[in-house]
Amino acid sequence: QVQLLESGGDSVGTGGSLRLSCAASGVNFATYCVTWFRRGPGKERQRIASIASGGIYTYYHSSIEGRATLSPDNAKNTLYLQMNNLRPEDTAMYYCAASHLTEDYCPNDAAIYQWWGQGTQVTVSS
Repeated sequence: QVQLLESGGDSVGTGGSLRLSCAASGVNFATYCVTWFRRGPGKERQRIASIASGGIYTYYHSSIEGRATLSPDNAKNTLYLQMNNLRPEDTAMYYCAASHLTEDYCPNDAAIYQWWGQGTQVTVSS
């Protein structure tokens, strides 16, 4: 059974860093797609980063590219999202989601993901 649990969210100032964790029990990073989404206040849900095939496939949204790094820990079944140089526009609830990997890439459509965590809040003050 797949269960996802996010942690690591916090309130930081502009320029700060956070490492978000997604503890993904029942997930094999080689055969699942694991994606981070976020939803900011008054904004639509946004896919920001994905990993699949054990890390061979990664995706970063342009809004975080160069400021974020995905790191899977297979021993702990945990996916980390390191985010640096945080900006107020990064303020959002961050969710991880998982789906079986059926293509060579992870889907953009949130409806395809079968499993979701409860989210972790990131607040960046100016």
